Amino acid sequence: MNSSQVLNTILIVAGGALLMYAISVENASPYIKIAGLVIIMFGLYRATNFWVATKDDHKENDEK
Repeated sequence: MNSSQVLNTILIVAGGALLMYAISVENASPYIKIAGLVIIMFGLYRATNFWVATKDDHKENDEK
């Protein structure tokens, strides 16, 4: 697994954990919810950019 994919996965999981914590705690700060959402969105943005950049890699391997 590529280190970029690992980082994206960690960002998505960490953001989800923050949101789950903020939802489960009664008096959680709204800034925790915002931070969790921003971290998830940043991880998803990085992941989709990686997927777009590598979507045609299998075609190059077939041509060789």
